[in-house]
Amino acid sequence: MPAIPESSAVIADVAVENDYDGFAEAYTAENETSLLNAYYVRPAIVDLAGDVAGRRILDAGCGAGPVSVALRDRGAVVSGFDRSAKMVELARQRLGDDVDLRVADITGPLPYPDGAFDDAVAALVLHYLEDWTAPLAELRRVLKPGGRLIVVVNHPILLKMVHRETDYFATTKWSDEYDFNGQKAVLTYWHRPLHAMTDAFTAAGFRTAVISEPPPAPEAHELFPDEMARFPSGAFLSFMFFVLEAA
Repeated sequence: MPAIPESSAVIADVAVENDYDGFAEAYTAENETSLLNAYYVRPAIVDLAGDVAGRRILDAGCGAGPVSVALRDRGAVVSGFDRSAKMVELARQRLGDDVDLRVADITGPLPYPDGAFDDAVAALVLHYLEDWTAPLAELRRVLKPGGRLIVVVNHPILLKMVHRETDYFATTKWSDEYDFNGQKAVLTYWHRPLHAMTDAFTAAGFRTAVISEPPPAPEAHELFPDEMARFPSGAFLSFMFFVLEAA
């Protein structure tokens, strides 16, 4: 998805439930080599994860599996789930039948035992949810003590940038339309201020170890000169990255 949506943000209840089943293939094709996904989110996650060889990692909201692939290529033992059955199907095509991939909803009980994973990744997932309480509790439950959760969400300044009259400190539902590989789709998010995010992490039993606003991968400047020319500093605020440690 674009760093700042091209269309205007809509502050409203929208009859769209982020139906990734309906645009899974278009979304996957669009983001396979996109600036924001391939040259920003994924390399930043890999960098934050560090040495993952031999570590059991849960990809929460795995989509078509690009983050799982990147971590597996570095020696991790990956598992993943997504609410979208079509996304899980695409992930299976990418990762093979020997990887534990399941259809599951992060807002309900997860189908894994306590302490099953060394790390978990929830990339571009939580910002679709109004209430983070149950999802964070479940992710904490399936992590070993001391395990890490890497979270990527919309940067809390993003909504204010595209819709300046909104209240930064309010938890606000908003939607926007995107074009994924020629297919129109509407995504609906929940904005919350930074302190509300960190408060939720603490309440769930996590310690915030890292808050990161990384630049894109160096090659982004050569591959996307027109888009990067919008950002003279060479960086932009689109997502915020956290590394949390399970207490």
